[in-house]
Amino acid sequence: MKLRKVLALGMAAMMTLSLVACGNGNSSNDGATTQQASDTNSDNGGATDTSDGAAPAEGVPTYSQVNVGTDYTDLTASIKWIHHKTDREEDGTIANLIAEFNKVYPNITVETEAVTDYAEDSLLRLSTGAWGDIMFIPAIDKSEMGTYFQPLDSLANMSKEINFADAYEFGGTSYGVPYMANAQGVLYNKAVFEAAGITELPTTPTEFLTDLQLIKDNTDAIPLYTNYAAGWTMGAWDAYIGIVTDGDNTFMNQKFAHTASPFEDPGDDTGIYNLYRILYDAVANGLIEDDYTTTDWEGCKGMLNRGEIGTMVLGSWAYAQMVEAGDHGDDVGYMPFPMTVGGTQYVAAGGDYNFGINVNSSDDNKTAAMVFIKWMTEESGWCYFEGGYTVDINGENPPMYQAFNGCTVMSDQPALPGEETLLDDMNSESELSFNAGGNSKVQRIVEAAATGSETLDDIMADWTKDWNDAQATLGVEVNN
Repeated sequence: MKLRKVLALGMAAMMTLSLVACGNGNSSNDGATTQQASDTNSDNGGATDTSDGAAPAEGVPTYSQVNVGTDYTDLTASIKWIHHKTDREEDGTIANLIAEFNKVYPNITVETEAVTDYAEDSLLRLSTGAWGDIMFIPAIDKSEMGTYFQPLDSLANMSKEINFADAYEFGGTSYGVPYMANAQGVLYNKAVFEAAGITELPTTPTEFLTDLQLIKDNTDAIPLYTNYAAGWTMGAWDAYIGIVTDGDNTFMNQKFAHTASPFEDPGDDTGIYNLYRILYDAVANGLIEDDYTTTDWEGCKGMLNRGEIGTMVLGSWAYAQMVEAGDHGDDVGYMPFPMTVGGTQYVAAGGDYNFGINVNSSDDNKTAAMVFIKWMTEESGWCYFEGGYTVDINGENPPMYQAFNGCTVMSDQPALPGEETLLDDMNSESELSFNAGGNSKVQRIVEAAATGSETLDDIMADWTKDWNDAQATLGVEVNN
């Protein structure tokens, strides 16, 4: 039985809410269809195969070799974990998790440090090698994984144990385990929608923009909160490229880099163009906050909870934070992204930050870290109570993932052999950085729409030129 009691005291109320998000094959989907990222999710049969990738250090167990609750219960070690979950450090959640872990592993001491500016600070610490034993893997090229992180297991083995095992895979080896996973949709306030006269959730960009106008006309709420000032919240729009915009889970990692004109308007309310058209048109039509330069990430949580904000475009990881931010958690909802491809709404699901183990740690610390990570994944219940899509392949999803009737949930397929770093290279050469901290390019859309200095077509044309120039420089085969 999962140790749900670990977080039950602080989050029990969340489970009684009417939750909205998309489903997974491990729970009742009420009509949702799920396609996992890997086709290797068959029974392991106890075998450990590391033939396709780098082998873990001798004396250190692989992920699949650890039996949580029975193995290494007498191991003595002191490990350090750095992470970005400042809220869960402050509210005692992480301390409670470690206390539960120590009931099974009393001699493994886990020191933690929550880092506020994690995206930048983690990269700086990574370069020194003196950051501890476990960290959430920052944005680095996959080709560098083995330089900094301990191989956990072969991708084949990991895929039998966890979902999204290929997020930090290189050369057939997995280096990371997601602490939770997300579905990509839209946060919204149910009470605001009702007051605005919205009776059905939007399924296309045009419908969504119409609903945002209804919110402006009929309520005092901000229709779409951009979270411009935070920066990283702007880059979150990139996560909808591919599966959501064209229903293709091979696009992002296999086709995007080879596509000549990925930003053109297909003319049917789909595609990357119309993803960003939502943002551009919302700004241009005054459907956002009065001054986008003064948005407040922490403050917006309570604002959405209270009905002062109608919608925000963020992954499902943010849902629990919005629910807990005030007395109106019942009003917080999560809906599929408003785009329909060939009659179907597609939902992208994938891992959040991944646990990684320091390749320079001692064997005992690597073993203790492996045990802790697997306990967190299989036994802690953390992912479940955060509203996360299950990482443990045998785990359950919270109720919010049962309500997207008719959605098809998919995760991005990995890059083709020999092209593992191609998207990284294209992102770097073009300086567009899709799903890799490319916040400024999305902020440009807000600025242009607010001032009228550029049309969306102008911006997309610039992106296309930068993309094509990068393809030429890197010698990428281009497909029309």
